[in-house]
Amino acid sequence: MRQHFSRRDVLKASTSIVASTVFASPIRAAAPPPSSATPELIAAAQKEGKVVWYTSVDLPLAERVAKTFEARYPGIAVRVERSGAERVFQRIGQEYSSRVHAVDVVNSSDAAHFITWKEDGILAPFVPEDVAKHYPAEHKDPDGQFASFRVWLCTIGYNTDLVKPEDAPKSFADLLDPKWKGKMVKAHPGYSGTIMTATFQMARDLGWPYFEKLAQQNVMQVQSSADPPKKLALGERSVMCDGNEYNLFQLMDKKSPVEVVYATEGSPIIIGPNGIFKAAPNPNAARLFQIFSFTPEAQQLIVDFGGLRSVHPQTKERPGHKLLKDIKTLKDDPAGVAKQGEEIKARYVKLFKV
Repeated sequence: MRQHFSRRDVLKASTSIVASTVFASPIRAAAPPPSSATPELIAAAQKEGKVVWYTSVDLPLAERVAKTFEARYPGIAVRVERSGAERVFQRIGQEYSSRVHAVDVVNSSDAAHFITWKEDGILAPFVPEDVAKHYPAEHKDPDGQFASFRVWLCTIGYNTDLVKPEDAPKSFADLLDPKWKGKMVKAHPGYSGTIMTATFQMARDLGWPYFEKLAQQNVMQVQSSADPPKKLALGERSVMCDGNEYNLFQLMDKKSPVEVVYATEGSPIIIGPNGIFKAAPNPNAARLFQIFSFTPEAQQLIVDFGGLRSVHPQTKERPGHKLLKDIKTLKDDPAGVAKQGEEIKARYVKLFKV
């Protein structure tokens, strides 16, 4: 039988393993000096020959990032292990509780995971030069243990063949209109870090009664936040209650009949950090990959190919995309998600019966 770990379970298991080192010094410490891709680091990484990246980034984008890194640094293979953020979190918890250290670098669409991993003491302080020079304070851990690799929004969307623009929902409140009953699709916070974060922000700002009403709308339930846009494009549902903005952008690039809607109440904003583990089996390759991930080259790649947002000031938004600063967003609070994650999943399952 598959075993599932809650945030609390993972925290208890992993801290027991690293307690001897974690509590030997204060949890807070000064961030290390910035690091660049020196010839010495490159040589050490090439000697290791590989880096293992656990990520919830869409697989085509993750593989594009990996191939770009491999082309830049020949002799270092990137093994991409892609799954939903909550599955990534559970996997690492299971591995670490069994003293299996397979992952080098991690990316999650649930920034709260990094709060837990930091409290566990299993992340390695490491600051890429681009992060130190260019990233806003709110997008980098003050102790240098992680930074925002990607940013995106959780949005409403609709199928333009099935819904006229003037009839499309403009707000979360509009989704409660009886005319949308049986015509909507939604992802699950128990699988997707994006939806976990979005559910937290919406429950905080709109209240759980909103979800109680939405649950009466006979909503199709899927897992990943990448799934609702796909259901829209296929015409299986007319409207998506939530899902990735960037997947809609990707589908629009392919001329699929979908459109993005930024809710008048504010769209949930999602942060996807990257971090390195102290017990990384390929520590030098991990550091080199972390440095590369925050370069203008890699950051422009996630914008151009992935439809994501970057906080690196040297990147440019794609033509036709509304600038992040011009979109009303809800407030991000990873610590709040970390604290309430299990409660959110339990309440959601009870309401939507999934």
